[in-house]
Amino acid sequence: MVKGSEKKSKAGSEMRLSPLAAEVMVEDHVRLRKPHPCGSLDWRIVRVGADIGMRCLGCDHKVLLPRSIFERRFKSYLSHATNQI
Repeated sequence: MVKGSEKKSKAGSEMRLSPLAAEVMVEDHVRLRKPHPCGSLDWRIVRVGADIGMRCLGCDHKVLLPRSIFERRFKSYLSHATNQI
């Protein structure tokens, strides 16, 4: 029996990051699992941080997704950015 002051730590229930999605860089081209309303699955990364900024490769619409949602929707890389400073 667990008393009120004894609670399970949340450390064991943390979601693990996909190693591929965690290494995303500006100018990478990625494919997501959920299509944009224009029908395209492919995106170009324009901002990296707590949020991921992306431009649709089909219609050039800009979208800002929280990193947690981006990591769930990430499917694969189409191409990696070449030189990052």
